[in-house]
Amino acid sequence: MDRITTDLLANGSIMKGQVDRLLAKGISENLILRDITLSGFMTMDRLIRYIVKQIREGVYNLSIIDDYDYIPESAVLQKLAEELDLMFVDLDSIDMDYNLTANVPFAQFQKHNAIPISQDDMSVTVAFNDPLDIDAQEAIQRLFPRKILKIALATKKQIENYLYKISLKDSVKDLVRKIREELNSISTLEEQQEASSILLLIDVVLKTCINGRSSDIHIEPTEKNCVVRGRVDGKLTEMFIFEKDIYPPLASRLKLLSNLDIAEKRKPQDGRFSTAVGAREYDFRISTLPILYGESIVMRVLDKQKALVKLEDAGMDSVSYHKFLKGLAAPYGIILVTGPTGSGKTTTLYGALNELRNVEDKVITVEDPVEYRMNLIQQVQVNAKVGLSFADALRSILRQDPDKIMIGEIRDQETLEIAIKAALTGHLVISTLHTNDSISAIPRMADMGIEHYLISGALVAIQAQRLVRKICVHCKAEDELSASVLEEIEGVVPEGTTFYKGKGCKECGGTGYMGREMICEVLNISEDLSTLIAKGASKEALLEKAKEEGFIPIFQNGLQKAIDGITSIEEVLKVAKG
Repeated sequence: MDRITTDLLANGSIMKGQVDRLLAKGISENLILRDITLSGFMTMDRLIRYIVKQIREGVYNLSIIDDYDYIPESAVLQKLAEELDLMFVDLDSIDMDYNLTANVPFAQFQKHNAIPISQDDMSVTVAFNDPLDIDAQEAIQRLFPRKILKIALATKKQIENYLYKISLKDSVKDLVRKIREELNSISTLEEQQEASSILLLIDVVLKTCINGRSSDIHIEPTEKNCVVRGRVDGKLTEMFIFEKDIYPPLASRLKLLSNLDIAEKRKPQDGRFSTAVGAREYDFRISTLPILYGESIVMRVLDKQKALVKLEDAGMDSVSYHKFLKGLAAPYGIILVTGPTGSGKTTTLYGALNELRNVEDKVITVEDPVEYRMNLIQQVQVNAKVGLSFADALRSILRQDPDKIMIGEIRDQETLEIAIKAALTGHLVISTLHTNDSISAIPRMADMGIEHYLISGALVAIQAQRLVRKICVHCKAEDELSASVLEEIEGVVPEGTTFYKGKGCKECGGTGYMGREMICEVLNISEDLSTLIAKGASKEALLEKAKEEGFIPIFQNGLQKAIDGITSIEEVLKVAKG
């Protein structure tokens, strides 16, 4: 048994009976303490107070909490800071002065796991992970001999992350110096835009973000810095931090590449540009938004090869894939793909278009904006400025003699009405709708003012989907589930099923996940279901009938991915539990 649990048992803070009950349930000895705090026998707050007391008395080292991933390090450090009358700092919430590390040996900060965060005329504030490490404090004090050292506390992971960001910043410091020299020697705005070093910096940013598997690149000016973040597997991570003076030429050059007005900084703008990164050609959709310290620039990375992805390659299991194909084989009707923003609906639509496009059929899409350009398909971009909305474009499309129509998104009643009419008059229409599951799309359409008999006549299939992160293959390990999770999945998964999780490694950036995959549910509208829809049956009645016909809900599909070791049970419960 682990040390803290043994000590708590010895001093009577927890009872042997509680431990025995959990052991009888099959909980691992090393996770007894986790389940005791989850069940409320001992609150997490009380446990943290006990650990801090032991650390202060020298019984435990701060590093003891590294063995307990369920004890939040930040909570322990906050309590410790309170007891020692020090400041606890969340490094993510402050705008740090990165120049503090410029003229002192960087290796010293890495060695002592410390980072300077601010300074004034008298003192310098340095965040340490261990406030009781006097040697580390003395070593850092020697780096700032003329200043009083103020000690703050921060989590180990945050300090490591920010030290890594500073090392990345140092890796492009020669390029940044070259940009500054170029800008200082140039007088006119036109010459500044032609500066070659800023192009090299953009190339480095794009390469780093794409190699890091980013789907979006965010460039954000703050009061003191310019931050570049990438969205990897749905989560933002910082890639670069530059000084503030690098931001204006960087923003101007990106606007120039995207044919945007570089003088306009008060209005949002949209554009796109293409460039080769490595051996592959990428499109970048760029959006600017005026914010307090300049403009926030977001670039969506559009990998042309992803547009050609097959649905089964996106993680669609074979049962769902064949159900969806059956829907796509219908001569007319409407097929809906539903799910929240960022659930991969657009990728599914393009996958469906890949299945549909051929020389014999006229396929037209109406999108806002057109993300991927495809052969054999006529693509229309919505343009609100000239009065071309989804509904207007759709009316015009119907006069173009189409066989199949893809609508990027149904946002209003008018668009839905025209789509339903098109589906009932011999066209196959595929589109997306924002609902949480497939059956909810039916009452949503009724709420938007469409009669039940029209819905039942037009609907062919509905797919609901989410994206779950895949476990990193480099650090995959067995997962020991807590009693509460075991109760939640009891009776749904076979007894003795082994689940997996990622421990976190260099390959996956410590997240334990690498890449994402779709989980989905596909509802084919049978004659019986169509009759129920026409009668205005309740959502519960529709679900019951669908299950009779073999409908597999998204949660079950996700559980199967967890059972197969593709994703973790934690990820499925977070994403798909209704």
